[in-house]
Amino acid sequence: MNSSDNIKLTKNIKKNIEIIKQSLPIEKSFDIIGREIEIGQIEAYMVFIDGFAKDDIMLRILEVLQPVKKEDISKDTINTLMKNKIGYIEVESFSHIKQLTDSVLAGAVALIIDGQEEGIIIDAREYPVRSPEEPDLEKVTRGSRDGLVETIIFNTSLIRRRLRDPNLIFEINSVGKRSKTDVVIAYLKDLADEKLIKEIKDKINKIDVGALVMAEKTLEELIIKKHWYNPLPQVKFTERPDVVAAHLMEGHIAVIVDTSPSVMLLPVTMFHFTQHAEDYYQNIAVGTYIRWVRFLGMLSAFVILPLWLLLVNNKQFLPGFLQFLGPKESSNIPLFVQFIILEFGLDLLRISSIHTPNALSTSLGIIGGLMLSEFAVKIGLFVPETVLYMALAGIGTFATPSVEFAMAIRIFRLLLLIMTGLFNIYGFTAALIIIFIITYKTNSFKNGKKYTWPLIPFEWKPLSHILFRMPIPKINNSNDNQD
Repeated sequence: MNSSDNIKLTKNIKKNIEIIKQSLPIEKSFDIIGREIEIGQIEAYMVFIDGFAKDDIMLRILEVLQPVKKEDISKDTINTLMKNKIGYIEVESFSHIKQLTDSVLAGAVALIIDGQEEGIIIDAREYPVRSPEEPDLEKVTRGSRDGLVETIIFNTSLIRRRLRDPNLIFEINSVGKRSKTDVVIAYLKDLADEKLIKEIKDKINKIDVGALVMAEKTLEELIIKKHWYNPLPQVKFTERPDVVAAHLMEGHIAVIVDTSPSVMLLPVTMFHFTQHAEDYYQNIAVGTYIRWVRFLGMLSAFVILPLWLLLVNNKQFLPGFLQFLGPKESSNIPLFVQFIILEFGLDLLRISSIHTPNALSTSLGIIGGLMLSEFAVKIGLFVPETVLYMALAGIGTFATPSVEFAMAIRIFRLLLLIMTGLFNIYGFTAALIIIFIITYKTNSFKNGKKYTWPLIPFEWKPLSHILFRMPIPKINNSNDNQD
């Protein structure tokens, strides 16, 4: 921050312009423009960023301001102009250079007039924005097709459209010494926990960084203490405004970061990552069925590979009806090593698909599928059973609604697989204990519920709402008891 930022405007416009040019690189950066104009035959100066200011709005404002007569400009010019001449909604006065630089860099237009100790901020900015399309990661068969975008004001509008409640509060902060990124905390005043709101506010206000380089992900790491060995997500991300509205109605707090289409939902438990909007766009029986299929898929993604390996390595203890387990032909590579290779192969294929253009993604899928299945089995690298169970685990991983939670399951599965392969039943048991301890000790906020709630501590009513898709009226009547 420049030392001139704390200086107030003076009545000498020449001096003001000189100070402004010390604070902003007007003649060095082509997009920051200083425009000298006359209002009532009095010198004025306008500062804005090319590409942010709405040309048509500013043209209309200048057409009204420039014909103003000199004798009409008095010591109360700023208030008079704002009330009578500038027919635009978002205008305010300022007196410090720092207010000017912050507003201009955020996209507003600043106007100063000779002989006045105050200037005018005209919020006639327009950010480049894409259309609010349905997010790829959260598609539904029924329901709205709009999604959050990278412009914060659009996102708050999409949420406000669904919750026309005067208790819905959007509090805005600026984070980052250099980026000055807008961060909005959203909550329903009568439903959210006041202690939790204060805790989140305090953490955001204490952030001391240059910029939020990776937007909401950087903010998450700054406000939530995480251990390197814990892959479990402690924040839920969504790009659907209806999901944000539903969580706000449950007493959650949403954190919206400008330049990102993802909203952080706080606080969360592990079971929030098992739910999807699709459940509530289907009827009750179908929604419950979908939820149980998803649970089974997530369970298979976590335990099916190490459990199969454990059973195959201890076939002498299996009952007769399970003796069919295990490969029918021998292989030069141990089963444990085959699974490790397949794990890394599947991850490599996933990473490659992210970096592959859409036009080539189909080809990549065909090549990857052949490499990891038919050809690999034919040359004796893998046995068919390992490919089958790896495919089942992969499908279960992709069935997990949250990408972050799916990756956590994958890391835990890899730990369980390695421990089982190295130490058999003792490794399997030890890995399960380690995973349980990590999960149990995971917590985001002092004033939030435990990560394992409502399973630990056990509460049947909220747990039943997780296991079964409940009717909407029943959920609305129970919200106060759940959160």
